[in-house]
Amino acid sequence: MTHNRRWRKVLIALFVAVLAFTGYHAVRTVSDAIYWNAHRDEPIERWMTIGYVAHSYHVPPHVLHQALNLPPMPDHRPLGRIARDSGRSMNQIEAKLLYAIVHARPPYPPPGPPPRLFMTPPSPSPSPAK
Repeated sequence: MTHNRRWRKVLIALFVAVLAFTGYHAVRTVSDAIYWNAHRDEPIERWMTIGYVAHSYHVPPHVLHQALNLPPMPDHRPLGRIARDSGRSMNQIEAKLLYAIVHARPPYPPPGPPPRLFMTPPSPSPSPAK
């Protein structure tokens, strides 16, 4: 009897742990959705990162990287630091980003895929039909 009771306690503890884990992630998902719904198209400021701006304006980050002539890899620096490091003013950075955002959204054609960081062998071309 004690062996069954011990297993029952273990199963109840596992169930409670899974329930807590699921509840935690459900609350995080809902709070993230509420946050990003309220922070759509935020005015661009010095403290923002390229990822934050991309998320707020619903554009791919690589479009903003290209607009600032940065490599396509993630850059976690705030925009103010990017401006200082590149010798540009924050107004210039903001103008370039807004131009890229406007042209990445409809009615303009969607941006192409992000640039590849490594070379891949070309795929064989299909043989012509006879």
